[in-house]
Parts: sequence; C-alpha cells; structure tokens
Amino acid sequence: VKDLVFVSALETAKKYVPEMRKVADIVVVTYHGGFECDLSCGDPTELLTGENEGYAIATQVEGIDALVTGHQHRVIAQKVNGVPVIQPGYRGAFVGEISLEVEKVDGKYTVISSEAKLHPTEDVPADPAVLEMFSDLQAEVEDWLDTPVGKVVGDMTIKDPHAARLSEHPYIEFINKVQMEASGADISGTALFNNDGRGFNSEIRMRDVITNYIYPNTLAVLKVSGEDLRKALERVATYFIVENGQAVFNPKYVEPKPQYYNYDMYEGIEYTLDFTRPFGDRVTRLEYHGKPVQDTDELEVVTNQYRAVGGGNYSMFKPEKIVREVQIDMTELIAEYLRKHPVIEATVNNNFKTVVK
Repeated sequence: VKDLVFVSALETAKKYVPEMRKVADIVVVTYHGGFECDLSCGDPTELLTGENEGYAIATQVEGIDALVTGHQHRVIAQKVNGVPVIQPGYRGAFVGEISLEVEKVDGKYTVISSEAKLHPTEDVPADPAVLEMFSDLQAEVEDWLDTPVGKVVGDMTIKDPHAARLSEHPYIEFINKVQMEASGADISGTALFNNDGRGFNSEIRMRDVITNYIYPNTLAVLKVSGEDLRKALERVATYFIVENGQAVFNPKYVEPKPQYYNYDMYEGIEYTLDFTRPFGDRVTRLEYHGKPVQDTDELEVVTNQYRAVGGGNYSMFKPEKIVREVQIDMTELIAEYLRKHPVIEATVNNNFKTVVK
C-alpha cells in the first residue's frame, strides 16, 4: 500500500515489549496470529511467511509474561519458553484463562508462577437475559436464513468430502461458475473449505449458502503465466499422498491445523494430477481450450482474495498480479447468481482427474 509500512508482529514486539517493561510490572501480549513452529521442538510447521509468528514472539522476545494467540482456531493451553500461551479454538468453543501468581519485591510485582487453561463452553447454559435482549433480532436472522434462494435439479449434496476433492463434484463446479460469471474470467479455482459442508439439497435456502461457503471472501482476478498456473497445481497436488493404493490427505496439512481450504479445484482448464509421482512432478496434463498450456501463456484466473495474494503458501500468486477485484462477499454473489438462475442443474464436466494407482 502506497506510503504505508507494515512491520511484522515479531519486530513490533521486539521494539515495544522492552519499552513497556520499563514502566509496567506485568506485560501481556495479545496477538491475532498463531504459531509457525511445533511448540514442543521448535521445528517449522509451515513456510515462514510472517502470517504466524507466535513461536518466535514467545522465544525471541524477552519480558513477556503471557501470550494470547488466535487466527489458526487451534486449541492450545501450555507454556512455550516458560511463557503461558493460549489459543481458545473458535466460535466461542472455549474461554482461555492465564493465571499469574505475583509477588511484590522492592515495590514491584514479579511473576513467580503461571498457568494456562481452557474452559469448554459446550455445557454452559446461555444467559436468559442476553437471549431475551436479542430475541427479536434472532427471529429476524432466522427468517432471513430460511429465505428460499433457488432450486437444484439433480444431486448437489456432498456425502463424502474426501471423494468430492478427488473427483469433480457438482457443488464445486457450481461455485466456480459463480466466480467466473461475477468476474468475467474463464478460469476459476475454489476449495471445499472443510468436511462439514453438505452441499445443496433440492431447495436452497440462504442458510445453506452460508453453512457451505463459510468465509467472507471477495474475489480477485489474476493475470498469470502458464508456468504460474502449473506451479499452483503442483502446490495443490501436495495435499494428497498415496497409502496402500488409496489417496489420503497429507498429514502435514491436517496437523496441527486442518488446511482443507488450501486444496483448490479448477474450472476452465483440463488437468490431471498423478499422486503417485514425486512432489513437483505431479501435473501430467494441463490444457486450456483443448491445447497444452505453455509456460509463456498469459491467463486470467479468478480465485478468492486470500489465495490471490499468496495465502496458503501459493507464492506464485502475488498482489501485483491482480488485475481486477469483485468487492462483494461470495455469499452475496452466490445468492445473486441463484436469483438470476433460480433453477440450477447438478452437473460436472469432469475437467480434472486424479491418479492414485
């Protein structure tokens, strides 16, 4: 961004924690990001892009008494380098607690012991007063969620998320169609974000749109080379490995946090991923309009904003390659598409294939 400088959280902590230590007895760092390394041994668990720097903050910045983290939706309560750290899941599933026992010495308080805990909220009853306060609004929201927005001819339900990633699924093809129409690009990539989405039944309500497309993504169109696109597909192909003749999701992308949202499936090209081959050499077919894609070809690809700026370690995609954006949340774009096309067909064109044997 012109005239703005963004400093990493690590560098910011290194600058300000020592200054705060001079005037404060206790220093607590609250950090939206998560952890980039294994908390037990310090080995990197992802590319060190700066997206997550919690481990570095806890181990490289002196003077932190407690560290609160987030972003990754992990469930963490432990000590790192002697610093109590928490990450309380997501959607209010846990309440994090860090307890500090302090002792006054020479007029200053010093932490002599600490503990990190997580308290599950699943069995905690909702406060009746709060429920009453928002009851009218809740009723309006429920009515809106139950609003019919379209119908499906055929089967667009997701019965097996694993299978839906290995062979083209009508729901994924539909999402790519929405992205292509909204952006004007004729190549589109999207993901099945988690294993909870169930696709669409014969009647689609707004609730179905939101429970399947769970992120408030906007769209961006990139102008990329054929080489970029091939590299992106090679990155996609690392998400599966073959065990006993079966494709399984690479454990590297399940622990410490499931990353199903980074396995993209494309429309507008024809391609084959051979999971039996070595990483980096798994794209055995890549065609556009029936012709092999050359490294020097220029192509327009629409994807979500997170991916377009390289999110998910797709380093071949960069902000400077974005040629236009659609600044409307995808849930709204999906609903608008269904208003224009109130009856959709559950179809696939089988433009991609995966090989496991």
